Amino acid sequence: MPHLVILYTPQLDKETDMDVLCRSLANTMLAARDESGEAVFPPSGTRVLAFPAAHFAVADDGSAGRAVGGTGDYAFVYLQLRVADGRTSATHTQVGDALLQTTQTHFANIFDKRHIGITLQIDEGLPVYDGKYSNLHPLFTKA
Repeated sequence: MPHLVILYTPQLDKETDMDVLCRSLANTMLAARDESGEAVFPPSGTRVLAFPAAHFAVADDGSAGRAVGGTGDYAFVYLQLRVADGRTSATHTQVGDALLQTTQTHFANIFDKRHIGITLQIDEGLPVYDGKYSNLHPLFTKA
């Protein structure tokens, strides 16, 4: 962990490169440092995944298939970062602010052209089950 999952409305695929956003967010996560200057997230555990929604209704009041205020072509991006427990509130805030800024920068030109909502949520906790199978971690372990 950490795993950042992005769900978004699919019309954004025509307007931006989600691979670029994923890489930018991963870089932001890897650059994050805590209060003591230590890396917040390990490279071997950092994941950023993006999925367009197959079905969606955004800012839609359901009347006559029209969205509130107009076109019904509103976009939305939901980012959920799952982290293990043990980091401070200040670190959560710093990471959240940095990720939100990276996301805002990525969508700046779209934000000026269309209505779009962006939400970032960080969830922390211990899973009730945490199975893993990977050969990635040794790639980042220094001998």
